Amino acid sequence: MKYLRRGVWYIAGRLFLICLILAIGMTVFYYAMNLTNLQIILKDGMAARAKVIMGIEKDDTVLERYFQKACISSDAALTSALGGSSPYADYNVRGIDHRLTMGFFWTWPWDSTVRLTIEESIPRIDGRVKGTRADEVIAQKGAGALYPPEWTNAKYRVGLIRENGQWKIRSLTQMNE
Repeated sequence: MKYLRRGVWYIAGRLFLICLILAIGMTVFYYAMNLTNLQIILKDGMAARAKVIMGIEKDDTVLERYFQKACISSDAALTSALGGSSPYADYNVRGIDHRLTMGFFWTWPWDSTVRLTIEESIPRIDGRVKGTRADEVIAQKGAGALYPPEWTNAKYRVGLIRENGQWKIRSLTQMNE
């Protein structure tokens, strides 16, 4: 009887250890998967947003891959750019150096929402004033207006939600520093 009890406890202990290792492995795997998905959605989504604002990307439906429709319609910078009153409307912007820094966050495998802080910056914008508008813009704003205005770097509080297995940006709130 003594040997049977020891054998059962030995097997139970090993099964518990194996289950614990598998649970930790699954948690790490799902965290890494969510981290990667969220980084891609945020980086590509915020870059697409900047490109739409600057007029590089003419098709604004690309934003629906990354943002919920309510988030797109509540974004003041996007609304003004889509309405034609972007500060970059008079410029041919050919490219940007978009940078995004994410703060720490934790997401469990069963979570469907995440909130985190990001910092967006665009240190370099490649472009010039449109040829047809060059004289008028330079006369209004001076010789420095030959190149596009600098991007206002910002810190955002972002809310993301998982819909049908895909992460989307639900809210984007600029933080005052």
